[in-house]
Amino acid sequence: MIHSKHFYIILLAAFIASCSENLSPVDDALNKQILLFGNGSEPQGLDPHIVTGVPEHHLLISMCEGLTIANPKGGENLPGVAESWKISPDGKTYTFYLNKNAQWSNGDPLTAGDFVWSWMRILTPSLGSQYPDMLYYVKGAAEFHQAKTQDFSTVGVKAINDYELRVELKNPTPFFIRLLSHYSTYPVHKETVLTHGPIDDRNGLWTRPGNFVCNGPMNLKSWELNKQIIVEKNPLYWDAENVKLNEIRYFPVSNESTEDRMFRAGQLHVTNVVPLEKCPVYIENNNPNLRIEPYMGTYFYRVNTRHPVLKDKRVRLALAYAINRNQIVDKVSKCGQKAAYSFTPPGSAGYEPDTEIPFNPVLAKSLLAEAGYKDGIDFPVLEILFNTQEGHRKIALAIQQMWQENLGISIQLVNQDWKVYLAREMTGDFQISRAGWIGDYEDPNTFLDTLRPNRGNNKTGWENEEYDRLLELANSTNEKVKRYEYLMQAEQLLISEMPIIPIYTYVRQYQLSSDVKGWHPNLLDTHHPKSVSYTHLTLPTKRIV
Repeated sequence: MIHSKHFYIILLAAFIASCSENLSPVDDALNKQILLFGNGSEPQGLDPHIVTGVPEHHLLISMCEGLTIANPKGGENLPGVAESWKISPDGKTYTFYLNKNAQWSNGDPLTAGDFVWSWMRILTPSLGSQYPDMLYYVKGAAEFHQAKTQDFSTVGVKAINDYELRVELKNPTPFFIRLLSHYSTYPVHKETVLTHGPIDDRNGLWTRPGNFVCNGPMNLKSWELNKQIIVEKNPLYWDAENVKLNEIRYFPVSNESTEDRMFRAGQLHVTNVVPLEKCPVYIENNNPNLRIEPYMGTYFYRVNTRHPVLKDKRVRLALAYAINRNQIVDKVSKCGQKAAYSFTPPGSAGYEPDTEIPFNPVLAKSLLAEAGYKDGIDFPVLEILFNTQEGHRKIALAIQQMWQENLGISIQLVNQDWKVYLAREMTGDFQISRAGWIGDYEDPNTFLDTLRPNRGNNKTGWENEEYDRLLELANSTNEKVKRYEYLMQAEQLLISEMPIIPIYTYVRQYQLSSDVKGWHPNLLDTHHPKSVSYTHLTLPTKRIV
């Protein structure tokens, strides 16, 4: 005879199963504590020392963790693997005390030595990382990465014991704690990496499902190319009790209209973007799911200054002055973006760039003529490279038309998927490419430093000794006013040379289900899995699709 309590449970389970068949995917996932996440393009990979993009960022902050965690509410970073730290009076020595409960997803303890080895790996020249400069503030790091020495003991990172890590910097670096939440500084599991290849292997076999070992709140469960990536809760994470989600499913949907339809059909809780043509409609209709938030990022065109024509700064300035940025944000992007007249977004940690990029077709034509191309005659057909996304195509079309009308030159548009686009940029196989830079930490240095010589993300080929000197001076002082004066001079020099052409300052425009809680707006768009949850766990009201 079945006990009444057991009978009730059986009936409830049957009811839930029956209801689930009629629920939308988002409501079904709600009951299972699964987040359905629109993630833009198919990720390049999962090696934190190799990848460079936003889709990769979303995945890595869910599965791995550095010494600190970016605060999802903004402000100073929170403890990660390091439960506390102290800074010497001169601001040059940092001592991190690691959480003794931190461990790898395979159960191995996570130690200070793991950080030493991992930082050695990203600084290994043959790895070809684009982010080693994140650690250039550490004493001896640049010299090791540039092969001026092969003795890693000269680099200022030492394991005092298993749970104490000491870092010596070249100069006081006020933003150092903030940059330690960036995935390039994450530890990687030495034994796993070396089981599948040498320290400088870029093939990433160790990052495949079944092989991947890391130390964050979620584990890699599966990866179906061009379909979905699933991560599941890591029971060995040191703060697992505060992780409410059981899974996150990342959907690589590069077509903005497709993603929008998926959201409206109840297949996503959060989207990557809002289609450009839909944003003004959603604003007018007061769409309750629409989010438009400040975002520390700049949309720009990267110029290959090694190109025979583009190495002439007069040509680069002509291209920049022939773009009507206000028209682009008013007629094309249409979602609250602001015309950009600097590389660094205004207001970044209180920094206000004093630069101008006029829309002046007459001056632009004059500069082009000075460079030997009067009325665009004999000017070669150049390419604008962009990755597959409708918004990038529309902006490229607008700029193509402006350059044709204002300069008399022809431009070819080249659309590539995310991985091919990144590979072409990395090898310098482009002329002009669309680009976006989102701050890695809240400081103007995160923008300006990328265009120094020997920086992995400086793909323009542009170098300027004075620019490098000004940034070095800025990074040698803790005095904010003096720092910002040096940074301002560097910004003005950058805009006078124009190896990059700023287009607009980003906003973060996306759609978010009202069921998702703990999703806080922040300048870096960082949403740690343990801050995200749902309204309830009971059966929701049916939203049949």
